[in-house]
Amino acid sequence: MPLKFELCPGVMVEAVIYSLFPQHFLKITTNLYTTDRGNRDTVDCGADCAKFQKSELEHKFNKQALERLYTSKNSWGRTYGDHKRHLEFSHEQYRELQKYAEEVGIFFTASGMDEMAVEFLDEINVPFFKVASLDANNFPYLEKCAKKGRPMVVSSGMQSMETMRRVYQTVKEHNPNFIFLQCTSAYPLDPEDVNLRVLAEYQKEFPDIPMGYSGHETGISISVAAVAMGAKVVERHVTLDKKWKGNDHEASLEPSELTELVRSIRLVERAMGTGIKTMLPCEKACHDKLGKSVVAKVKIPRGTVLTLDMLTVKVAEPMGIAAEDIFQLVGKTVKEDMEEDDSILPEVVEGYCKKC
Repeated sequence: MPLKFELCPGVMVEAVIYSLFPQHFLKITTNLYTTDRGNRDTVDCGADCAKFQKSELEHKFNKQALERLYTSKNSWGRTYGDHKRHLEFSHEQYRELQKYAEEVGIFFTASGMDEMAVEFLDEINVPFFKVASLDANNFPYLEKCAKKGRPMVVSSGMQSMETMRRVYQTVKEHNPNFIFLQCTSAYPLDPEDVNLRVLAEYQKEFPDIPMGYSGHETGISISVAAVAMGAKVVERHVTLDKKWKGNDHEASLEPSELTELVRSIRLVERAMGTGIKTMLPCEKACHDKLGKSVVAKVKIPRGTVLTLDMLTVKVAEPMGIAAEDIFQLVGKTVKEDMEEDDSILPEVVEGYCKKC
């Protein structure tokens, strides 16, 4: 299974950043202006993809769940069904959002919150399926998504490692291109509950798939840290105003924060390097100026067999034999007279070879 693959056309899984618009954000106004503005701001902030949530309510909830009274301060209706119907976009509105996203130059997808929603998202040809945490243990749903053949991003909030092993096996059987996101399902999320170390555990358990992070915390520092710990995909909620009605907004980033998050992630991405430790070209000036080498600690006559107590290490002019080779010089003979504090140059030591 690949550690790198195209999550969106032309976008490899390396450090993909996408924004999730809170469901309450979708219908703050009676038209699409606010959401269109969110798409535009997401592009301007530098994210790769704008992600929404799509539900077919009668397939996501049973009748009793839809009919229960909903008196929360965040409610948009008398019952939970009324509330959700107020927030849900129609198929035509989703197509309009998708068209606008294409016009402004950002990829568009959504979490399919039930199997019928997945069918719709497949129909409109989203680049990848996002599996919300609440469906991570829904194995018939996972199998259906996997068989569609699109890349999958699977959040893991509320799940155990044992469940995630089953998710891995279920998806792997049908689809090689998927990602696990470490996620804690709380809004907003306290730092103590983020558990970024799960990223390392995922990398050990599932070394042949990429890992990512879905964050619900306030601010950007933890999401940036996730990238430094190996996250290749970052999902954050985005809003235009954290004071808007709906508990997601408090856990979301405003455009200025998303801009800073993208900038910081791209900076960390550049800083990750290759993992190969060697002296880099940018270090040469410092090495030439301050790098230490071996010098004579005492006066050493020609023909002397060197012992360690005759040698020391200093910043020297000219630069002599590298400090790390001092032990190689013990037992070798000097071919010239050396004054105290003279640099020990390779040509004055019989039998010295840097590669020895």
